[in-house]
Amino acid sequence: MASFVITVIVVALLAFGVMLRPLWRETRGIAACMTVVLLVTSAALYWVVGTPMAIEQATHRPTTPHSLEEAIVQLRAALARHPEQTEGWVLLGRSLYNQQKFAEARDAFARAVALRPDEPDVLVAAAQSRMLANDSGRPDPEAMHLLEHALVAQPDHQRARWLLGVMQRQAGEPATASATWEPLLSVVDAKTRPGLLEQINAARQEAKLQPIQAPVTPATDAASGKHIPVRVSLDPEFAKRAELHGGSSVFVIARATDTPMPVAVEKHTLRELPLTITLDDSDSPMPTRTLSSLDTVQVLARLSRSGNAMRQPDDVESAPVIVHLPSNTEVQLIIGR
Repeated sequence: MASFVITVIVVALLAFGVMLRPLWRETRGIAACMTVVLLVTSAALYWVVGTPMAIEQATHRPTTPHSLEEAIVQLRAALARHPEQTEGWVLLGRSLYNQQKFAEARDAFARAVALRPDEPDVLVAAAQSRMLANDSGRPDPEAMHLLEHALVAQPDHQRARWLLGVMQRQAGEPATASATWEPLLSVVDAKTRPGLLEQINAARQEAKLQPIQAPVTPATDAASGKHIPVRVSLDPEFAKRAELHGGSSVFVIARATDTPMPVAVEKHTLRELPLTITLDDSDSPMPTRTLSSLDTVQVLARLSRSGNAMRQPDDVESAPVIVHLPSNTEVQLIIGR
């Protein structure tokens, strides 16, 4: 298991991708996408199976990948041995997607959907890769089905709602697309709302419907309050016993309670302790899985002497703390106690 650790969309959508980036988070230049995926493969993938039970004998571990291509090769090999790992297929799909290998990404996400058929984020990622791999000029019925299913599971999934509307408009159903998009007006941020309203009214014009006005809403983020103040310190007795280097790394992590996948991570040095920080969406290693998307998270701190994001046998963790969001209560994490 440790080897597993090491390891033409619609013109309108492309034209308005920058304006509506919060709804189309993954349409970016290849250089930026490579950076994101390297972060995922070097950090987020680690926490997919980052538990003591995931540690195999050293002789069974492959070398640490030094490039995205090496990481993908190792990930493919690990998935051949452990095809039941949903997170692995998702990460492979995202890596291939960000290399613009959309057909291969589509196939990887299809494997993830087969394993987790009711997970909205997986369904949306699978639909998105199918849309980009489809060069027929016609809507992909399976992609539309995936998005509809995602909205059944999570009606407030913004990207699913946006992409489904895009496909409906592409399919010649502008009135349906408008109706799909309109609920987003009350939840997107103020910068996104004008571009979204423009697309809704363009669809309504095609359907010979009257234009609408954006609802008046408070200029606050729908995820307001979903941040976690954290104080990290070192147990004094542990500090006396252990031979620690001030440059050792300290990872402060928030993750879902049902999976080791992180939703927020900050990296600091041991010499910064005691340390007070705030975890929020800006700390998410994966833009489609953020702190504000969850109601309950597990928070912990990990001391890494090697500084490697991959969990090592001599790493030391604090006791994890369950946090129900939103919360303004400071979480106290003590490493070595």
